Order: sequence, then C-alpha cells, then structure tokens
Amino acid sequence: MSVNVWTVTLAAALTAVATGIGALPLAVVPRGDAGRLLRLGNAIAALLMLGASAGLLWQGVELGPLRTGIGVVLGAGAILLFRRALGERDDLVLGRLTGADAVKALAIVAVMTAHSFSEGVGIGVSYGEGDRFGILITLVIALHNIPEGLAIAVVLVPRGAGVGAAAGWSVFSSLPQPLIAPLAFLFVEEFHAVLPLGLGIAAGAMIWMVAAELLPDLRVGQQAVR
Repeated sequence: MSVNVWTVTLAAALTAVATGIGALPLAVVPRGDAGRLLRLGNAIAALLMLGASAGLLWQGVELGPLRTGIGVVLGAGAILLFRRALGERDDLVLGRLTGADAVKALAIVAVMTAHSFSEGVGIGVSYGEGDRFGILITLVIALHNIPEGLAIAVVLVPRGAGVGAAAGWSVFSSLPQPLIAPLAFLFVEEFHAVLPLGLGIAAGAMIWMVAAELLPDLRVGQQAVR
C-alpha cells in the first residue's frame, strides 16, 4: 500500500465519522424520565472520559512524563478559562439548547475537540512508522471514538438535543483529526516530540470537565431526588 498525505487524511476522516456512531444508541433510549436520563448520561460520560484520560496519561508518561504533566496543567487551565469566558450565558442558543444547557454542551464539545488534536497527531505519526502500523492505529482510534461520541451524546440528548444533532456535534469534535493528521505525517519527527504534551492537554481538559461539570450535576440530581 502506498501511503501519502491523502490516504492519511482519508483515514483520519473515517475516524472522525466513527465518532458520530456513538450517538446512535440514544435513538432507541426511552425519554420518559428526563431527570433520570440526565443523571445516567452524566455518569456514563464521566466514566468514559476518566477512562480515556487514564489511557492518554499512560501513553504520555511513557513518551515524556514532564511534557505530559505540563500538558495536563495547560489543558485544565485552557478549559477553565474557556468556561469562565462563557459564564452563565442565559442568552446562549445552541440548536434546541439554551442557557445553562447550551453552555454545558459547548463545554463538552470543546473538551472533546481538544482531545481530538492529540488523536490526529497519533494517526499522522503512526503512518510515518509504516502503512500497517498506521492502519492498526486508525482502526484503534476509530473504535475508541465511538464511546467518545456516546460521551458527548449522553450529555446533549437528555438536555433536549436531537440524536442527529448530537451525532453531528460528535463528528464536529473530531474534525481536528483529518486536519492535523496529514501535517503530523509530513513532519513526523516534529510532531512526535510534542505528542506527550498533546496527550496531557487532552487528559487535563477531560479531567477538568468531569470534576467541575459532570460530577457536580450528579450531586445536584441526587439531592433533587431526595
């Protein structure tokens, strides 16, 4: 197989499309108890994101622990600043979502989009190691992206977004992959050096999202039930 920048771009585009598949199970989930579905969605998203963060940190520490640690701080700090910039925008509208729900949806899409940059680097660098290794990493990331799409959907759909819109936002969050992967393939040595930093940034952003957004919502939901 002849590998070039176009085949790498196509491979990364397929991994981005796979993210949208994660939203499809919610098309058959009953909507009777919106509050219960919202709490369950937050719990599932938190577990998926913490699991993904652990995997990213494991890879990053093996490649460069210091750069990974710096990335974690930068990732958490960047999302914190982004969330503060949004504030409590009651006038924010995102499709069917408004106010606090729209802010929450925008925050998780931003977090998962940041995560996608590191995956794009990983795809491009893997093809620099050979076509077989690149195909393997592409398949692994595509499968990995499906639960990431679910993590986005279980936050958006219980708040009123349609399944189609959630799938669209899931794919949107992975668009950095086909944009970054060809650059990483062309400049593999340079991008290989910054991969631990990117992994740390993605992990830090997701850990912040779980700690500051998803877990507090779970506590509020449990108190409301009582």
